[in-house]
Amino acid sequence: MRPLPDDTGTLIPQHGGYRRLKSFRVAQLVYDVTVRFCERYVDRRSRTRDQMVQAARSGVQNIAEGSQASGTSKKSELKLTNVARASLEELRLDYEDFLRQRGLPPWPPDHPALVRFKARRCSTVEEVRNWVEAEHGRARTGTDEHGQGGSRASSSVEVREGPCPSVASSPSVSSSTLVANAVLSLLNLCCHLLDRQLAAQAKAFETEGGFTERLYRIRQQKRRRG
Repeated sequence: MRPLPDDTGTLIPQHGGYRRLKSFRVAQLVYDVTVRFCERYVDRRSRTRDQMVQAARSGVQNIAEGSQASGTSKKSELKLTNVARASLEELRLDYEDFLRQRGLPPWPPDHPALVRFKARRCSTVEEVRNWVEAEHGRARTGTDEHGQGGSRASSSVEVREGPCPSVASSPSVSSSTLVANAVLSLLNLCCHLLDRQLAAQAKAFETEGGFTERLYRIRQQKRRRG
């Protein structure tokens, strides 16, 4: 939430409200999907598994903590938001590594399956799962985005590895490719939103200062009135 103007005389401005931030909601979805992704596709004995889950969690928790800390410390808000951004960048590299090390294709933003994913505006794991199932259906039938017959390559996913066990589909469609690329798309959005938040927070800190400056201004106002 945006703070109250300085001339209101409020020492601790409105703060928190992180649940309404789009960056928080996207980061939370990334976390939920990452937990399930790692359970299914990353070896439980691998250190990467814990690192991916912790990086995703750090993104969510630091956005929330930064928002809550903003009432008394703009410096802490800026620092914690930057920690969230760094954690999600680390997670983005992990997903890119997952694809590269398995010879799976990273998709450009205009890939047909990603375009369909973004159009759905998924907000829950179940909605992401429904998209995966829909893409498997397209791969089985060989239909393009208009429901017309077309080549498998143009309609869905490169053929590499087996599907998610919960989806009854052709073994030629890779669920991990679908989900990893979907999460990368979400991470691109979330990192973009956090970059904008950081820029806005830095500008506010430069122009308004922090808690100490606010306390000084309020004391000065009271002295002038008294």
